[in-house]
Formats: sequence, structure tokens, C-alpha cells
Amino acid sequence: MIIRKNEHWFRMLFMWKGSVLPKLLSRLLLLFALSVIVVFAKGILFHYKIPLNPAPFTLFGIALALFLGFRNNASYDRFWEARKLWGALLNDTRSLARQAIALSGYLPNSTEIETFVNYLVAFTYALKHQLRHTDASDDLQKRLPPDIYPDVKSAIYKPVMLMKQMAIWVKKAKEQGKIDSIQQVAFDENLGRLSDIVGGCERIASTPIPYTYRILLHRTVYIYCFLLPFGFVDSLGWFTPLIVIFIAYTFVALEAIADEIEEPFGVEPNDLALNAMSLMIETTLLEMIGKPLPEKPVNQGSIID
Repeated sequence: MIIRKNEHWFRMLFMWKGSVLPKLLSRLLLLFALSVIVVFAKGILFHYKIPLNPAPFTLFGIALALFLGFRNNASYDRFWEARKLWGALLNDTRSLARQAIALSGYLPNSTEIETFVNYLVAFTYALKHQLRHTDASDDLQKRLPPDIYPDVKSAIYKPVMLMKQMAIWVKKAKEQGKIDSIQQVAFDENLGRLSDIVGGCERIASTPIPYTYRILLHRTVYIYCFLLPFGFVDSLGWFTPLIVIFIAYTFVALEAIADEIEEPFGVEPNDLALNAMSLMIETTLLEMIGKPLPEKPVNQGSIID
């Protein structure tokens, strides 16, 4: 995820890292070459003059901009909902850790509380890996007891298995008289919120924007951009390639941005920084029980993964 301080307006014109321009450069160069050919041929294709003018492009461009705006709003809603779910994950794990620490039946530095907090940390990393389709073995092995790790590792939905282990921990504490019925209900409520977070993240990850809508907008944008040189060649002459590239960059970049943030759990520069958020949750939970804090990785420039 790109996080920058406010830059000078002139420097922002030349920002490269974090923009979608590197992805679009080859397409824009192709469009620039086409525009030069169209200007050189004066809008003639196969000995036939293409009878286009700027008027229909102006009207159609307004409609296309509205559709792109809707597409970007839909993608950003998914991105922002995912961010709110991970913000709720931070709050709920803190609440569960605080509830465990406050139990009068356990000493503040008891192994039982440390085990429960490690379940919470492992849950966070398991959810991150599930959403990114990566291997969670290393992160889980460092944080789970040897007798629990094999079952969680072999599970398809590892965060759900860890919630099961936390529920078993609460049940044992109730049977041992460490908590009463009211405290057990409070634990169950927060565990239920963790389940809602997992379900919300899975819904976003498994339900993309309908493909038929995406491909319709994609085709429309590129057909519009490749017809632009024929519409402007008579009125703009050799300025056509520059104007066409500027207009095309706006439309194509908006579509590329929508595609990038539509999947907020990925590893693109503008996706959510799940590694950093998982580390933050681990740090705050370990700090609450007085355990050594994990080392923070060195971030590369303004990119936080």
C-alpha cells in the first residue's frame, strides 16, 4: 500500500511509483503510434475516409465518464469495507485479550492467557494468508502449541479452526471456575464478531464485480480510445496524438485503478497493507500481556505491504 506525505503539486505530475502508468505505458504507446499513422494518412483507412468529428465523442465521453465513475465507486466501496473489517478485527482482538487478562482466575502472566493471545495472533495471520492464498505454515507454527498446529495446518478454513480452539479455551475456563456465565457470554459475543469479520472478508474475496459488466466497460473504453484519432484528425492535425493520449490516459487509468482496488486483499501497491496490519495487531496484543514485541520490517520507501 502506498502511503505518502502531501507532495508539491509539481512533483506529483511526475510520480511513477504507485501510479498505474507503468501498466498502461505499452497501451498508450500503441495508441500514440496509431494516432501518428492516422494523422499521416489524414484519416483514410483502406482508401476510405472515416467520416468522424469531435461532436459524438464529446457526448459519448460524458456518458462513459459516468459509467467509469460508478465502476470506481463500486470498487472503492469494496476496498473501504475491507478496511473497516480489518479495523474491527483490531478492536475485537484487543477486547478479547483484555477479557482474558482481566480474569481473576489467572495470573497476569500465566501461560493460559499467553496461549489465548497466541490464538488471536495466529487467527489474524491465518486470515491474511487465506485472503491472499498464501501458505500460513510458518506464521502458525511459531504461534501455536505443537499439539494444535497439525490440525489447524491441515484445515481448509484455518481462521475458523482457530475460533474453535478459542471457544474450547473459554469452555475449559468456565468448567474450571475461572469465568462465570456472564463472562462466557461476553467472550462468545466477541468471538461471534470475529466470525462476522471472516465471513465479510470471504464475501468480498469470493464475489467480484460481475465479469460481464467489467468486460463491457473494458471494450467500450478501448473502442472509444482507438476511434479518437479518426474523430480529431481533421480539426487538430498533428496535435491529435497528444490530445488522444491525454484523453485515453484518463479513461484507461480510471478503469485500471478500479480493477486494482476491486480486490483489496492482494499485493498490488494500492491494496490493503495486510502484513503491516497483522504485525500491528500482534504488537498490541503482545504488549498487553507484557511479552517481547516482534521486530518491525524495514519498509521500502513509501510502500507498506
